[in-house]
Amino acid sequence: MPESLPRKDRRAATAARILEAAQTEFGVHGTRATIRGIAQRAGVDPSLVLQHYGSKDNLFTLAVQPVASVSADDVDDHLRTVLDARLLELPPATRALIRSMFTSEQAAQLMRKYLQERVEALAHASGTEDAELRATVVVSSILGLTIARHFIGLPGLDPGADGSRTPDQVADVVEPWLAALLAGTEDA
Repeated sequence: MPESLPRKDRRAATAARILEAAQTEFGVHGTRATIRGIAQRAGVDPSLVLQHYGSKDNLFTLAVQPVASVSADDVDDHLRTVLDARLLELPPATRALIRSMFTSEQAAQLMRKYLQERVEALAHASGTEDAELRATVVVSSILGLTIARHFIGLPGLDPGADGSRTPDQVADVVEPWLAALLAGTEDA
C-alpha cells in the first residue's frame, strides 16, 4: 500500500482487505475460520484483525451481512436477478452465511432476518390472499436451489457441469414456476 496515502485511507484499505479476506475464509471454512487464517489471507498481522474488528464474532457478523436486494416492485425481474445470482458463483459473504447457518446461531439469526425481509417484500408485491405463505415457499425454494447447487453439487442444477446447459436454461425453467406460485396462478 503506498505510503503517500493519508493514514486514515491506509487504515480503511487495510480494514477492507481484512473484511474481504474474512468473507472468503468464512465462505470456505464457516465458523471454523480463524483470525490467523483471515490475517494470512489479508496479508496482515493477526493483531490488526482484532484491532480493526474487535473479535471474530464481530468480524463474522459483518462478513456475512447479506447485500440489499432489488425492490419488490418488479417481481419478475427480481426473481430472475436472484436466480441468476444463485446459479452462478456465490459471493463470499453469501457462501459464508449459508455454510455457517447450520452450525452458528448467530448466522442462523442473520439468515432468518434476511429471508424474512425477502418474504415480506415479495408478499407485499404479490397481493394474493395467502401472499405471505406463497412468498415463504418461493424464498425457501430459492434457498434450497442454492444449497443443492453450491453445497451439495446436484448435477442437474450445475449449469454447464456436463456442457449441456447454461445458467439461463436452468433459470428459464425455475423462474416462471416461482413467479406463477407467487402470483397464485400455478394451477393455470
